[in-house]
Amino acid sequence: MSPQHARRPSRRAILGGIAAAGAATAASPFAGLFSAQAATAGNYVIRFDKSRQQTILGLGFEIQSDSIGSGNNGLPDTVSGVPYDLTDSERTRFYNEMLKAGRSDRGFRYCRLAMGLYYRGLDSSQKFMRGRYPGQTALLADMCDKAGIEGMAVEYWSPAPAWKDNNAYIGGKLKSFEPAFLDEFGDALVADLDYLVAGGCRISEWGLQNEAVLSPRTYSSATYTADEYYKTFKAVAPKIRAKYPDVRIHAESYDGWKGSLGKAIAADPEVMKYVDAWSFHRIGADSNQQMDADFTSGAQGKLVYNNEFEYLDNKTSDWRCINTAQSIMNWMVFQDSPTWYWLHALKPIANAEAAGYSLGFWRPPHDTDYSRFPDLKPGHWTWNPKNWNGVAGFVKYLPWDSVRYMVDESTRLKDQRIMAWKTPSGKPVFAVTNRSATESFTFGVDTQTSGSFEGRRYGPATNNKALGLKSGPQLSLTVPPLSIEFWIGNS
Repeated sequence: MSPQHARRPSRRAILGGIAAAGAATAASPFAGLFSAQAATAGNYVIRFDKSRQQTILGLGFEIQSDSIGSGNNGLPDTVSGVPYDLTDSERTRFYNEMLKAGRSDRGFRYCRLAMGLYYRGLDSSQKFMRGRYPGQTALLADMCDKAGIEGMAVEYWSPAPAWKDNNAYIGGKLKSFEPAFLDEFGDALVADLDYLVAGGCRISEWGLQNEAVLSPRTYSSATYTADEYYKTFKAVAPKIRAKYPDVRIHAESYDGWKGSLGKAIAADPEVMKYVDAWSFHRIGADSNQQMDADFTSGAQGKLVYNNEFEYLDNKTSDWRCINTAQSIMNWMVFQDSPTWYWLHALKPIANAEAAGYSLGFWRPPHDTDYSRFPDLKPGHWTWNPKNWNGVAGFVKYLPWDSVRYMVDESTRLKDQRIMAWKTPSGKPVFAVTNRSATESFTFGVDTQTSGSFEGRRYGPATNNKALGLKSGPQLSLTVPPLSIEFWIGNS
């Protein structure tokens, strides 16, 4: 038997602890039940008898609260975004049906806010960020309140223009990396958070710069060398920590500790005191990567997670629906990740990137091209099922602060995955996936409990389909091709 993953302790209690636990070695009661010839069946033991393994904080999403050009080309003057464009009733439906995934309490935990991109208004000095249109800050705060979002994950796509050598949001870098300049710059970034908080927003997470090592793009961006990033983070992060001690600070929002920027931070023990987590972008990646690659050996005990996921070729597919679900699971199972972020909740229907980036689409009031989504009214939104259905079950059935448990696997397969947890109320839940496009797969699962489990299925065209009840401890679950199932204990 191969246990899913050996755990290591987490250092930051506020982010959810990981208790020590050994790898389980019990023999499967299903031994010999299925043919080992082909990957059409497997045997699994959920170790609910073991100590807790890992606390899953909850999932995140990004909100497009202002306009961007189609294909991510440019920053239009047009005021358009979510929730601004939505009618009152559609805002309510968005909050309840997507952000809460139909739960009565809360679904997504974090909302990623792109500073300098989707939040890019400025004061008269152009040093401090503000809402670009009346009510933007209040709308974001209201969205978080009504959807039960814990707080914003505030991250810069670009500093405010007055701090940059080209005095613009697009391209360029900071004007200086001298201590006096960085000291003043750090005070301005704290002031940005102060302004959001004064406007009713809560802050859960903070990042200095999105994708700082990439070349300038046709939308808000800024570049840093490793030394420049190190100097800036060293000057700014202590100010964020002093004013907002409970905010999770992450680095470096692209390649974590693996890239040159992260390595510069990791080499200084004093600066590492301000790093709570390493953030990676493995955008649209095959979920196998989280089983095969190393994201933890250089983390120095800090958390690691993927804080941006979408498909960059402007497409989605049936296979990608299941791959998205497996990305969530494999980051948590094999990399100890406490969270995972999808890029956008909603995208406007006219934007070329919308299909690959969004969980749903909205029609802005100014969009009168009814060759696209002819039945979608202005100010209304609809689903992008092949993306949404890969995420929805985790938003609905993986409550905040659930605790993940080990699973023994007869063979660790890449197209068929399993993850198990208990909710904060102690309810056992597990998820299984079948990424095969052609073959069903039978999971023989020992739940180690005689209680019953209620099944729910998701897939490219399936959302929360009821599968009835099965009683433990031994369940035989035949999962169709391209399917995700959640089995929720009734005990």
